[in-house]
Amino acid sequence: MAGPLAGIVVLDLTRILAGPWATQLLADLGAEVIKVERPDGGDDTRHWGPPYLKDPAGNDTTESAYYLSTNRGKRSAAIDFSRPEGQALVRELAARADVLIENFRVGGLARHGLAWSDLEALNARLVYLSISGFGQDGPQADGIGYDAMIQAMGGLMSITGPADDEPGGGPQKVGVAVADLMCGMYAVTAILAALYERVGSGRGQYIDLALLDSQVAWLANQNLNYLLTGRAPGRRGTAHPNIVPYQSFPTADGHIMVAVGNDAQFRRFCSVLELDGLPDDADFRSNQQRVANRSRLVPLVAGRLRERSTTTWLDLLRGADVPCGPINDLAEVFCEPQIVHRGLRIDLPHPLAGSVPGVGNPLRFSRTPIAYGQAPPLLGADTDDVLREHLGIPASRLAELRRQRVIL
Repeated sequence: MAGPLAGIVVLDLTRILAGPWATQLLADLGAEVIKVERPDGGDDTRHWGPPYLKDPAGNDTTESAYYLSTNRGKRSAAIDFSRPEGQALVRELAARADVLIENFRVGGLARHGLAWSDLEALNARLVYLSISGFGQDGPQADGIGYDAMIQAMGGLMSITGPADDEPGGGPQKVGVAVADLMCGMYAVTAILAALYERVGSGRGQYIDLALLDSQVAWLANQNLNYLLTGRAPGRRGTAHPNIVPYQSFPTADGHIMVAVGNDAQFRRFCSVLELDGLPDDADFRSNQQRVANRSRLVPLVAGRLRERSTTTWLDLLRGADVPCGPINDLAEVFCEPQIVHRGLRIDLPHPLAGSVPGVGNPLRFSRTPIAYGQAPPLLGADTDDVLREHLGIPASRLAELRRQRVIL
């Protein structure tokens, strides 16, 4: 059965992570995503290894793990649109597309005649989304934005990591490029909203999305912690700023993450730890009081959790319906029975390696389930098919464009 976005054509002029993450999700949802890449190397992340996918003999292929993580389900058309002939091809594709998404520097595509102002006249129904570091206007609009610097500028690093006076204290970035990934998710939301609005209006529109804007926007409760108090929240390691106890604790043989979200859970938690007097202590009776008296409560809990193994505490706490979990590395993640049951590990056929592993989309539709059409494409794997199917270009003309190195 076709996915929910079947029939939608997306022209993907993005590379690295934020844009490709968005277009991979659109591909998962059933859209036809045409990834336009430079013939001389393609998406930068193709070369961001090791590790690389191995062929059946155990040798590295040209496909990096980074690239493979973000480009499932797409078609690769290698077109040099720095050349007039390539620009004409991309304009023709845009004239027939539903969506164009790009993440060039501000004004970068205008030099090639591929800006929104150039394409709107060719396709009034086009939804055109630009991802940039800082947005299309403002004093830093011309700047280049990368995930780590956005995590820093957007406040995330100020609330991530142990406090300055703790071992290993100081600002830290998240272990995955979360600013890029969340920006990609915002991009998909915006595109779907614009496509829905187009149903009534018949018109596309331009969407300006900045990494910095989206980073600031999703700080959620920490934003309001500051805006309501005027005090910038600091770093607390794994501890929650608004809930106690809600953090990782050492056990006899490792660590456990405890997430006690309400007073009833706290009472059950204390019963398991044989700290039965704490829920009736005036200093710990409610979450508000526990937050205020965090410095007294946490050592009491920590001392008790050190007495037994992680597995023992997980069994006891889960048996009492207290939210908790192990701190898994990725090898352990993919062995978790729940992860295995949900089928998050997938494998797709690949021309260089036989198959390539991946991680499935978490969305579960009752009538239009996600189907994974193909592995991330080799550079230029679909150039001829895309230009023939969408533009009707004959084989002789394709051969001439290839001879001129306009396409790969």
